[in-house]
Amino acid sequence: MNISLIGSGNVATHLAQALYDLKHQIVQVYSQNLKNAQQLASLVQAQPVYQLQELQPADLYLIAVKDSAIAEIAAQLAPLNIQGIVAHTSGSTALDAIQQSSPHYGVFYPLQTFSKAKAVDFSQVPLLLEGSSAKVIQQLDILARQLSTQVYHYSTQQRRSLHLAAVIACNFSNYLYSVADDYLTRQGVDFDLLKPLILETASKIQHHAPIHMQTGPAVRHDQGILDMHQQMLESQPQLQQVYELLSQGIMHLHMSGNKN
Repeated sequence: MNISLIGSGNVATHLAQALYDLKHQIVQVYSQNLKNAQQLASLVQAQPVYQLQELQPADLYLIAVKDSAIAEIAAQLAPLNIQGIVAHTSGSTALDAIQQSSPHYGVFYPLQTFSKAKAVDFSQVPLLLEGSSAKVIQQLDILARQLSTQVYHYSTQQRRSLHLAAVIACNFSNYLYSVADDYLTRQGVDFDLLKPLILETASKIQHHAPIHMQTGPAVRHDQGILDMHQQMLESQPQLQQVYELLSQGIMHLHMSGNKN
């Protein structure tokens, strides 16, 4: 398949390299920053472009840019008379946000966190698909199954729900890692000591419902420890609020008996 990437960030980089490794032809890489386009294009033997008007015919155009730019990109593609499939890679953007870009449009959303410096095993990345027609979905499905063993056809609302849950589970967790790291640095303690605990926590939920794996003073209703921790955080009121809010959430969840 001949594929062009619109975008040169983390998602575009990983998708371009994964598709290139599968022997797909990466035709062009677009970025408003020509240097970024050149950098990614050089990795996949593609042509770098920094104007959408320079796009050549392709079977698939993957829009991998920030959510706020997707509709604008689609509007700029509209006059180009594109006949290939145009698909965005966003978890929270509606399918119809790009309907003006081509008669054939869809969603090709990889449910994973991406960083350029960290390789990703695409075979384990859930790919969520949506399309303007059964034919578009079929073609995206064929491509997706070459990349991943986990391919799903979900509506915009289902995909948005997954994206919200992903933000809570991933982005919020990483924020907590960051504030824990900052707190320990202030105390002269090595954050690396927490890494086995973090790995064990993540490992448990691979085989058990998260609610059944909850531990700590909040689920035990150990008020003495909760109060002590709050006092220890008096000099960091924002973190103290986070601690109190999450502790209250844990206690409420377990008091409600919501353990399905």
